[in-house]
Amino acid sequence: MAPLNCIRWTVVALALSLAMPGAGEADVVVVTSSKNAVSTLSKDQVTDIFLGKTSRFPDGAPAVPIDQVEGSSARDEFYATFANKSPAQVKAHWTKIIFTGRGQPPKSVSNSVEVRKLIAANPQAISYIERSAVDSTVKVVVQP
Repeated sequence: MAPLNCIRWTVVALALSLAMPGAGEADVVVVTSSKNAVSTLSKDQVTDIFLGKTSRFPDGAPAVPIDQVEGSSARDEFYATFANKSPAQVKAHWTKIIFTGRGQPPKSVSNSVEVRKLIAANPQAISYIERSAVDSTVKVVVQP
């Protein structure tokens, strides 16, 4: 009976660890084009850009945020880490902004590869990708 109880507790512990926040999340970093003059940003500056509170980098250059699609682990981790918002809170934020006519949410793409392509084509773009997807076309400007 003892081995069976041990197996049960192991299964319960494994299930709980997978259900905990942070489990299985990607290691997300914020990136811009390697051609962008900005070298670092604060979490607050990034949050302001992605929540539509500002449309410029600190040097005054336009900032074009690019989101990943709703439901992606990178997007969920980004908003939880940088804006301290759940997917439902982000959706509610943009619903209010759209309804009041004060803006539109960032363009969404399907994954980090698409993000990199858009950032390489537009030095004003800013987004987030998994750290493992960083290459020479982008530079990390803030990380958690």
